[in-house]
Amino acid sequence: MTGKRIAKADLPTKICAACGRPFAWRKKWLKVWDEVRYCSDACRRFKRAT
Repeated sequence: MTGKRIAKADLPTKICAACGRPFAWRKKWLKVWDEVRYCSDACRRFKRAT
């Protein structure tokens, strides 16, 4: 193994703008993490005004 694994508990987290629940960083969000606001497609469609 290369030793690059990061424990899930050590990943950065944010609070979803729609449901208010915390969600963790995902590899697919590597380049756009600063722009991510919602934890899922369902929450992105819901878009509760904050």
